[in-house]
Amino acid sequence: MGWFAAEGETERGRMSPLQTLRRMHRIAGLPLLLATFLARLPVSMTLIGLLTLVTVTTGSVAAAGLVSGAFALGEAVGGPVIARFADRYGQRLPVLVTALTDTVLIGVLVAAVAADASLPVLIVLAAAGGLCLPQIGPMARTRWVLLIREGPERGLERERSVSAAMSVEGVLDEASFVLGPALVGVLTLTLSPTASVIGAAVLLGVFATVFALHPTAPTGSVPTAGDGARLVRPALLVLTVPMFCQGLFFGGMSTGVTAFADHAGHGDLSGLMYAVMGTSSAVAGLMMASLPVAFSLTARTRVAAGGLALLTLPLYLDHGPATLALTILLLGVAIGPHIVSLFGLIERAAPPDRLSQAMAIVLSSLILGQALGSMVAGSLADTFGHQGAFALATAGGVLSLAMTTLVMRGRWYARRDEENRPEESLEPVAGP
Repeated sequence: MGWFAAEGETERGRMSPLQTLRRMHRIAGLPLLLATFLARLPVSMTLIGLLTLVTVTTGSVAAAGLVSGAFALGEAVGGPVIARFADRYGQRLPVLVTALTDTVLIGVLVAAVAADASLPVLIVLAAAGGLCLPQIGPMARTRWVLLIREGPERGLERERSVSAAMSVEGVLDEASFVLGPALVGVLTLTLSPTASVIGAAVLLGVFATVFALHPTAPTGSVPTAGDGARLVRPALLVLTVPMFCQGLFFGGMSTGVTAFADHAGHGDLSGLMYAVMGTSSAVAGLMMASLPVAFSLTARTRVAAGGLALLTLPLYLDHGPATLALTILLLGVAIGPHIVSLFGLIERAAPPDRLSQAMAIVLSSLILGQALGSMVAGSLADTFGHQGAFALATAGGVLSLAMTTLVMRGRWYARRDEENRPEESLEPVAGP
Protein backbone atom coordinates (compact mmCIF):
# COMPACT_ATOMS: atom_id res chain seq x y z
CA MET A 1 0.00 0.00 0.00
CA GLY A 2 1.01 3.68 -0.20
CA TRP A 3 3.53 5.63 1.77
CA PHE A 4 1.00 6.85 4.35
CA ALA A 5 -1.70 4.20 4.06
CA ALA A 6 -3.26 3.33 7.36
CA GLU A 7 -2.91 -0.12 8.75
CA GLY A 8 -5.93 -2.36 8.64
CA GLU A 9 -7.74 -0.73 5.71
CA THR A 10 -9.76 -3.16 3.70
CA GLU A 11 -9.42 -3.72 0.00
CA ARG A 12 -12.82 -2.08 -0.46
CA GLY A 13 -11.39 1.20 0.81
CA ARG A 14 -13.14 1.43 4.17
CA MET A 15 -11.38 3.25 6.95
CA SER A 16 -12.27 3.57 10.57
CA PRO A 17 -12.17 7.11 12.04
CA LEU A 18 -8.86 6.29 13.75
CA GLN A 19 -7.35 5.01 10.50
CA THR A 20 -8.54 8.14 8.72
CA LEU A 21 -6.73 10.35 11.22
CA ARG A 22 -3.61 8.20 10.99
CA ARG A 23 -3.58 8.58 7.23
CA MET A 24 -3.80 12.36 7.53
CA HIS A 25 -1.00 12.40 10.12
CA ARG A 26 1.24 10.54 7.71
CA ILE A 27 0.57 12.98 4.90
CA ALA A 28 1.67 16.14 6.70
CA GLY A 29 1.39 15.68 10.45
CA LEU A 30 -1.12 16.63 13.10
CA PRO A 31 0.32 20.17 13.60
CA LEU A 32 -1.15 21.19 10.24
CA LEU A 33 -4.53 19.82 11.25
CA LEU A 34 -4.35 21.75 14.52
CA ALA A 35 -3.37 24.99 12.77
CA THR A 36 -6.16 24.71 10.21
CA PHE A 37 -8.70 24.04 12.94
CA LEU A 38 -7.72 26.91 15.21
CA ALA A 39 -7.47 29.30 12.26
CA ARG A 40 -11.06 28.62 11.16
CA LEU A 41 -12.54 28.55 14.67
CA PRO A 42 -13.04 32.37 14.70
CA VAL A 43 -15.48 32.17 11.77
CA SER A 44 -18.26 30.52 13.73
CA MET A 45 -17.30 32.45 16.86
CA THR A 46 -17.69 35.76 15.05
CA LEU A 47 -21.05 34.94 13.48
CA ILE A 48 -22.62 33.59 16.66
CA GLY A 49 -20.84 36.19 18.79
CA LEU A 50 -22.21 39.04 16.68
CA LEU A 51 -25.70 37.58 16.88
CA THR A 52 -25.46 37.43 20.66
CA LEU A 53 -23.70 40.79 21.11
CA VAL A 54 -26.06 42.79 18.91
CA THR A 55 -29.15 41.02 20.28
CA VAL A 56 -28.14 41.83 23.86
CA THR A 57 -27.10 45.39 23.00
CA THR A 58 -30.06 46.42 20.82
CA GLY A 59 -32.75 44.00 21.96
CA SER A 60 -33.55 43.13 18.33
CA VAL A 61 -32.95 39.71 16.81
CA ALA A 62 -33.65 41.23 13.38
CA ALA A 63 -30.88 43.81 13.79
CA ALA A 64 -28.49 41.11 14.97
CA GLY A 65 -29.38 38.99 11.94
CA LEU A 66 -28.63 41.91 9.61
CA VAL A 67 -25.21 42.53 11.16
CA SER A 68 -24.25 38.85 11.21
CA GLY A 69 -25.61 38.41 7.70
CA ALA A 70 -23.60 41.38 6.43
CA PHE A 71 -20.42 39.81 7.81
CA ALA A 72 -21.22 36.54 6.05
CA LEU A 73 -22.15 38.36 2.83
CA GLY A 74 -18.82 40.17 2.82
CA GLU A 75 -17.05 36.83 3.18
CA ALA A 76 -19.03 35.42 0.26
CA VAL A 77 -17.86 38.27 -1.97
CA GLY A 78 -14.25 38.44 -0.83
CA GLY A 79 -13.57 34.73 -0.43
CA PRO A 80 -13.17 33.75 -4.10
CA VAL A 81 -10.93 36.77 -4.76
CA ILE A 82 -8.61 35.90 -1.86
CA ALA A 83 -8.56 32.24 -2.93
CA ARG A 84 -7.72 33.21 -6.53
CA PHE A 85 -4.68 35.16 -5.32
CA ALA A 86 -3.68 32.11 -3.26
CA ASP A 87 -3.93 29.78 -6.27
CA ARG A 88 -1.86 32.13 -8.41
CA TYR A 89 0.73 33.49 -5.99
CA GLY A 90 0.68 31.05 -3.08
CA GLN A 91 -1.23 31.01 0.19
CA ARG A 92 1.28 32.68 2.50
CA LEU A 93 0.93 36.38 1.63
CA PRO A 94 -2.87 36.51 1.10
CA VAL A 95 -3.53 34.76 4.41
CA LEU A 96 -1.10 36.97 6.36
CA VAL A 97 -2.47 40.23 4.98
CA THR A 98 -6.15 39.36 5.33
CA ALA A 99 -5.78 37.84 8.80
CA LEU A 100 -4.07 40.87 10.30
CA THR A 101 -6.40 43.30 8.54
CA ASP A 102 -9.49 41.42 9.67
CA THR A 103 -8.32 41.30 13.28
CA VAL A 104 -8.30 45.09 13.32
CA LEU A 105 -11.65 45.40 11.53
CA ILE A 106 -13.43 43.09 13.98
CA GLY A 107 -12.05 45.14 16.86
CA VAL A 108 -13.39 48.32 15.26
CA LEU A 109 -16.81 46.67 14.81
CA VAL A 110 -16.97 45.72 18.48
CA ALA A 111 -16.03 49.26 19.47
CA ALA A 112 -18.81 50.59 17.24
CA VAL A 113 -21.37 48.33 18.92
CA ALA A 114 -20.19 49.48 22.34
CA ALA A 115 -20.51 53.11 21.21
CA ASP A 116 -24.16 52.57 20.11
CA ALA A 117 -23.37 53.29 16.47
CA SER A 118 -26.28 53.27 14.06
CA LEU A 119 -27.35 50.04 12.41
CA PRO A 120 -26.13 51.08 8.91
CA VAL A 121 -22.65 51.77 10.34
CA LEU A 122 -22.57 48.36 12.01
CA ILE A 123 -23.68 46.68 8.78
CA VAL A 124 -20.93 48.40 6.75
CA LEU A 125 -18.25 47.49 9.29
CA ALA A 126 -19.47 43.90 9.46
CA ALA A 127 -19.42 43.59 5.67
CA ALA A 128 -15.84 44.95 5.58
CA GLY A 129 -14.80 42.43 8.22
CA GLY A 130 -16.28 39.57 6.24
CA LEU A 131 -14.70 40.81 3.04
CA CYS A 132 -11.19 40.41 4.48
CA LEU A 133 -11.76 37.07 6.22
CA PRO A 134 -9.07 34.59 5.07
CA GLN A 135 -10.44 31.47 3.41
CA ILE A 136 -8.83 28.86 5.64
CA GLY A 137 -11.26 26.03 4.81
CA PRO A 138 -10.82 26.03 1.01
CA MET A 139 -7.08 26.69 1.27
CA ALA A 140 -6.59 23.87 3.78
CA ARG A 141 -8.47 21.42 1.56
CA THR A 142 -6.42 22.54 -1.43
CA ARG A 143 -3.22 22.14 0.54
CA TRP A 144 -4.07 18.53 1.47
CA VAL A 145 -5.07 17.66 -2.09
CA LEU A 146 -1.82 19.09 -3.48
CA LEU A 147 0.23 17.16 -0.93
CA ILE A 148 -1.57 13.95 -1.91
CA ARG A 149 -1.21 14.58 -5.65
CA GLU A 150 2.51 15.26 -5.27
CA GLY A 151 3.02 12.07 -3.25
CA PRO A 152 3.79 8.61 -4.63
CA GLU A 153 0.26 7.21 -4.24
CA ARG A 154 -1.74 6.43 -7.34
CA GLY A 155 -5.15 5.06 -8.24
CA LEU A 156 -7.41 3.87 -5.47
CA GLU A 157 -4.85 4.64 -2.77
CA ARG A 158 -4.83 8.28 -3.81
CA GLU A 159 -8.64 8.31 -3.80
CA ARG A 160 -8.66 6.95 -0.27
CA SER A 161 -6.33 9.71 0.88
CA VAL A 162 -8.41 12.42 -0.80
CA SER A 163 -11.53 10.94 0.79
CA ALA A 164 -9.79 10.97 4.16
CA ALA A 165 -8.77 14.60 3.65
CA MET A 166 -12.29 15.70 2.76
CA SER A 167 -13.73 13.82 5.73
CA VAL A 168 -11.25 15.20 8.23
CA GLU A 169 -11.58 18.73 6.87
CA GLY A 170 -15.35 18.40 7.15
CA VAL A 171 -14.92 17.31 10.75
CA LEU A 172 -12.71 20.33 11.44
CA ASP A 173 -15.41 22.58 10.00
CA GLU A 174 -18.05 20.95 12.15
CA ALA A 175 -15.83 20.90 15.23
CA SER A 176 -15.37 24.63 14.79
CA PHE A 177 -19.15 24.96 14.81
CA VAL A 178 -19.16 22.98 18.07
CA LEU A 179 -16.38 24.76 19.94
CA GLY A 180 -16.96 28.17 18.36
CA PRO A 181 -20.48 28.65 19.77
CA ALA A 182 -19.41 26.88 22.96
CA LEU A 183 -16.56 29.36 23.45
CA VAL A 184 -18.95 32.22 22.70
CA GLY A 185 -21.28 30.88 25.37
CA VAL A 186 -18.52 30.44 27.93
CA LEU A 187 -16.97 33.86 27.30
CA THR A 188 -20.38 35.52 27.34
CA LEU A 189 -21.36 33.88 30.62
CA THR A 190 -18.03 34.42 32.37
CA LEU A 191 -17.05 37.81 30.89
CA SER A 192 -19.34 39.51 28.36
CA PRO A 193 -20.69 39.18 24.79
CA THR A 194 -17.99 41.65 23.75
CA ALA A 195 -15.27 39.32 25.01
CA SER A 196 -16.48 36.52 22.75
CA VAL A 197 -16.06 38.57 19.57
CA ILE A 198 -12.72 40.04 20.68
CA GLY A 199 -11.55 36.51 21.47
CA ALA A 200 -12.42 35.45 17.93
CA ALA A 201 -10.37 38.33 16.51
CA VAL A 202 -7.32 37.34 18.60
CA LEU A 203 -7.57 33.69 17.54
CA LEU A 204 -7.82 34.74 13.91
CA GLY A 205 -4.75 36.97 14.05
CA VAL A 206 -2.60 34.35 15.78
CA PHE A 207 -3.52 31.04 14.18
CA ALA A 208 -4.18 32.25 10.63
CA THR A 209 -0.63 33.56 10.76
CA VAL A 210 0.58 30.13 11.93
CA PHE A 211 -1.33 28.51 9.06
CA ALA A 212 0.19 30.95 6.56
CA LEU A 213 3.75 30.36 7.73
CA HIS A 214 3.50 26.55 7.90
CA PRO A 215 6.08 24.96 5.56
CA THR A 216 3.39 23.10 3.61
CA ALA A 217 2.00 26.37 2.21
CA PRO A 218 1.89 26.00 -1.61
CA THR A 219 3.72 28.56 -3.74
CA GLY A 220 1.07 29.00 -6.41
CA SER A 221 1.03 28.11 -10.08
CA VAL A 222 0.57 29.71 -13.47
CA PRO A 223 -3.00 29.07 -14.67
CA THR A 224 -3.40 26.79 -17.67
CA ALA A 225 -5.25 27.90 -20.77
CA GLY A 226 -8.18 26.27 -22.51
CA ASP A 227 -11.47 24.73 -21.48
CA GLY A 228 -9.81 22.64 -18.80
CA ALA A 229 -9.23 25.76 -16.70
CA ARG A 230 -12.80 27.05 -16.91
CA LEU A 231 -14.76 27.28 -13.68
CA VAL A 232 -18.06 27.77 -15.50
CA ARG A 233 -19.02 24.14 -15.96
CA PRO A 234 -22.23 22.28 -15.02
CA ALA A 235 -20.47 19.96 -12.56
CA LEU A 236 -19.37 22.94 -10.45
CA LEU A 237 -22.34 25.25 -10.98
CA VAL A 238 -24.84 22.67 -9.80
CA LEU A 239 -22.97 22.30 -6.50
CA THR A 240 -23.55 25.94 -5.61
CA VAL A 241 -27.28 25.28 -5.13
CA PRO A 242 -27.16 22.56 -2.44
CA MET A 243 -24.35 24.48 -0.74
CA PHE A 244 -26.51 27.63 -0.82
CA CYS A 245 -29.31 25.56 0.70
CA GLN A 246 -26.94 24.43 3.45
CA GLY A 247 -26.34 28.10 4.16
CA LEU A 248 -30.07 28.78 4.38
CA PHE A 249 -30.25 25.87 6.80
CA PHE A 250 -27.50 27.32 9.01
CA GLY A 251 -29.03 30.81 8.92
CA GLY A 252 -32.43 29.49 9.92
CA MET A 253 -31.08 27.22 12.65
CA SER A 254 -28.72 29.71 14.28
CA THR A 255 -31.30 32.47 14.32
CA GLY A 256 -34.06 30.10 15.46
CA VAL A 257 -31.97 28.79 18.35
CA THR A 258 -31.01 32.35 19.34
CA ALA A 259 -34.67 33.45 19.26
CA PHE A 260 -35.77 30.38 21.24
CA ALA A 261 -33.13 30.91 23.92
CA ASP A 262 -33.89 34.63 24.18
CA HIS A 263 -37.66 34.02 24.48
CA ALA A 264 -37.06 31.34 27.12
CA GLY A 265 -34.98 33.76 29.16
CA HIS A 266 -31.70 31.95 28.47
CA GLY A 267 -30.23 34.20 25.76
CA ASP A 268 -26.68 33.68 27.01
CA LEU A 269 -26.99 29.93 26.35
CA SER A 270 -27.79 30.18 22.62
CA GLY A 271 -24.20 29.45 21.59
CA LEU A 272 -24.00 26.37 23.80
CA MET A 273 -27.36 25.08 22.55
CA TYR A 274 -26.37 25.52 18.91
CA ALA A 275 -23.08 23.75 19.53
CA VAL A 276 -24.71 20.39 20.22
CA MET A 277 -25.77 20.15 16.57
CA GLY A 278 -22.15 20.40 15.49
CA THR A 279 -21.17 17.51 17.77
CA SER A 280 -23.21 14.90 15.92
CA SER A 281 -22.39 16.56 12.61
CA ALA A 282 -18.65 16.23 13.22
CA VAL A 283 -18.92 12.56 14.19
CA ALA A 284 -21.07 11.78 11.14
CA GLY A 285 -18.64 13.63 8.87
CA LEU A 286 -15.65 11.65 10.14
CA MET A 287 -17.54 8.42 9.54
CA MET A 288 -17.88 9.23 5.83
CA ALA A 289 -14.44 7.77 5.10
CA SER A 290 -15.69 4.48 6.58
CA LEU A 291 -18.43 4.05 3.98
CA PRO A 292 -17.97 1.47 1.20
CA VAL A 293 -16.65 2.88 -2.08
CA ALA A 294 -19.73 1.58 -3.90
CA PHE A 295 -21.78 4.22 -2.06
CA SER A 296 -21.08 7.04 -4.53
CA LEU A 297 -20.56 10.68 -3.63
CA THR A 298 -23.71 11.76 -5.47
CA ALA A 299 -25.78 9.14 -3.65
CA ARG A 300 -24.34 10.23 -0.32
CA THR A 301 -25.24 13.83 -1.10
CA ARG A 302 -28.84 12.93 -1.91
CA VAL A 303 -29.31 10.86 1.23
CA ALA A 304 -27.84 13.62 3.38
CA ALA A 305 -30.05 16.26 1.72
CA GLY A 306 -33.11 14.14 2.47
CA GLY A 307 -31.97 13.89 6.06
CA LEU A 308 -31.66 17.67 6.32
CA ALA A 309 -35.29 18.03 5.28
CA LEU A 310 -36.84 15.21 7.32
CA LEU A 311 -34.95 15.74 10.55
CA THR A 312 -36.11 19.37 10.82
CA LEU A 313 -39.74 18.31 11.24
CA PRO A 314 -39.46 17.58 15.00
CA LEU A 315 -38.37 21.20 15.48
CA TYR A 316 -42.02 22.28 15.21
CA LEU A 317 -43.10 20.37 18.31
CA ASP A 318 -43.34 22.14 21.65
CA HIS A 319 -39.90 22.09 23.26
CA GLY A 320 -38.06 23.07 26.35
CA PRO A 321 -34.30 23.78 26.21
CA ALA A 322 -33.39 20.12 26.88
CA THR A 323 -35.70 18.57 24.26
CA LEU A 324 -34.73 21.17 21.64
CA ALA A 325 -31.06 20.40 22.26
CA LEU A 326 -31.78 16.69 21.78
CA THR A 327 -33.67 17.41 18.54
CA ILE A 328 -30.89 19.47 17.01
CA LEU A 329 -28.32 16.90 18.16
CA LEU A 330 -30.13 14.34 15.99
CA LEU A 331 -30.40 16.83 13.15
CA GLY A 332 -26.64 17.20 13.04
CA VAL A 333 -26.29 13.63 11.73
CA ALA A 334 -27.22 14.85 8.23
CA ILE A 335 -25.10 18.01 8.15
CA GLY A 336 -21.58 16.57 8.18
CA PRO A 337 -22.22 14.03 5.39
CA HIS A 338 -23.90 16.71 3.26
CA ILE A 339 -20.94 19.10 3.47
CA VAL A 340 -18.23 16.42 3.19
CA SER A 341 -19.85 14.90 0.10
CA LEU A 342 -20.24 18.28 -1.60
CA PHE A 343 -16.57 19.17 -1.05
CA GLY A 344 -15.58 15.74 -2.38
CA LEU A 345 -17.54 16.51 -5.55
CA ILE A 346 -15.85 19.93 -5.87
CA GLU A 347 -12.44 18.25 -5.81
CA ARG A 348 -13.58 15.96 -8.63
CA ALA A 349 -14.92 18.78 -10.82
CA ALA A 350 -12.48 21.68 -10.26
CA PRO A 351 -9.51 22.55 -12.53
CA PRO A 352 -6.35 21.42 -10.70
CA ASP A 353 -4.72 24.87 -10.69
CA ARG A 354 -7.87 26.67 -9.51
CA LEU A 355 -8.92 24.34 -6.75
CA SER A 356 -8.89 26.92 -3.93
CA GLN A 357 -10.93 29.34 -6.00
CA ALA A 358 -13.44 26.66 -7.01
CA MET A 359 -13.89 25.60 -3.39
CA ALA A 360 -14.16 29.22 -2.27
CA ILE A 361 -16.81 29.98 -4.89
CA VAL A 362 -18.97 27.05 -3.85
CA LEU A 363 -18.33 27.83 -0.19
CA SER A 364 -19.36 31.42 -0.89
CA SER A 365 -22.74 30.15 -1.98
CA LEU A 366 -23.06 28.57 1.47
CA ILE A 367 -22.02 31.83 3.10
CA LEU A 368 -24.42 33.79 0.89
CA GLY A 369 -27.20 31.42 1.86
CA GLN A 370 -26.30 31.84 5.51
CA ALA A 371 -26.19 35.62 5.16
CA LEU A 372 -29.57 35.83 3.47
CA GLY A 373 -30.89 33.17 5.81
CA SER A 374 -29.83 35.14 8.87
CA MET A 375 -31.45 38.29 7.52
CA VAL A 376 -34.72 36.63 6.55
CA ALA A 377 -34.83 34.35 9.60
CA GLY A 378 -34.40 37.32 11.92
CA SER A 379 -37.55 38.93 10.53
CA LEU A 380 -39.38 35.61 10.60
CA ALA A 381 -38.38 35.09 14.22
CA ASP A 382 -39.59 38.56 15.20
CA THR A 383 -42.93 37.91 13.46
CA PHE A 384 -43.61 34.20 13.99
CA GLY A 385 -41.22 33.20 16.75
CA HIS A 386 -38.38 30.69 16.59
CA GLN A 387 -40.41 28.22 14.50
CA GLY A 388 -40.60 30.82 11.72
CA ALA A 389 -36.81 30.79 11.53
CA PHE A 390 -36.73 26.98 11.63
CA ALA A 391 -39.00 26.91 8.56
CA LEU A 392 -36.11 28.36 6.57
CA ALA A 393 -33.93 25.40 7.61
CA THR A 394 -36.59 22.99 6.37
CA ALA A 395 -36.81 24.84 3.06
CA GLY A 396 -33.03 24.54 2.64
CA GLY A 397 -33.15 20.77 3.05
CA VAL A 398 -36.05 20.36 0.63
CA LEU A 399 -34.42 22.51 -2.06
CA SER A 400 -31.11 20.67 -1.74
CA LEU A 401 -32.85 17.31 -2.11
CA ALA A 402 -34.67 18.52 -5.23
CA MET A 403 -31.48 19.80 -6.88
CA THR A 404 -29.30 16.80 -6.07
CA THR A 405 -32.01 14.35 -7.18
CA LEU A 406 -33.34 16.05 -10.30
CA VAL A 407 -30.30 17.83 -11.74
CA MET A 408 -27.03 16.33 -10.44
CA ARG A 409 -25.49 13.56 -12.56
CA GLY A 410 -22.92 11.08 -11.33
CA ARG A 411 -21.04 10.94 -14.64
CA TRP A 412 -19.99 14.57 -14.17
CA TYR A 413 -17.77 13.54 -11.27
CA ALA A 414 -16.21 10.34 -12.62
CA ARG A 415 -12.43 10.09 -12.47
CA ARG A 416 -10.80 10.26 -15.87
CA ASP A 417 -7.18 9.96 -14.75
CA GLU A 418 -5.37 7.48 -16.93
CA GLU A 419 -3.78 5.99 -13.84
CA ASN A 420 -7.16 4.83 -12.49
CA ARG A 421 -8.55 1.59 -13.78
CA PRO A 422 -12.32 1.57 -14.31
CA GLU A 423 -12.90 -0.80 -11.43
CA GLU A 424 -11.04 1.54 -9.09
CA SER A 425 -13.35 4.48 -9.70
CA LEU A 426 -15.21 5.66 -6.63
CA GLU A 427 -18.06 7.05 -8.73
CA PRO A 428 -20.12 5.26 -11.40
CA VAL A 429 -19.57 6.67 -14.87
CA ALA A 430 -23.17 6.57 -16.03
CA GLY A 431 -26.49 7.37 -14.54
CA PRO A 432 -27.73 10.10 -12.26
